[in-house]
Amino acid sequence: MPQTFFIKPAREGLIVRDPATRIPLAPSGEEKPHNAFWLRREADKDVVECSPPAEPANKKPAGGDKP
Repeated sequence: MPQTFFIKPAREGLIVRDPATRIPLAPSGEEKPHNAFWLRREADKDVVECSPPAEPANKKPAGGDKP
């Protein structure tokens, strides 16, 4: 079983808080531990597993803006 998975709220406007930080899960999704809390949220249909957003292909390397 993977140790983490990428999840997002199941419905727009639904607030699902991380139990450790109390910060709401981002609407676009986040990588979270594959533990009992998040598995319960998935079973209750509060969150859905999804793919992480693709990174832009034209992303500049760090420090590329400096002259």
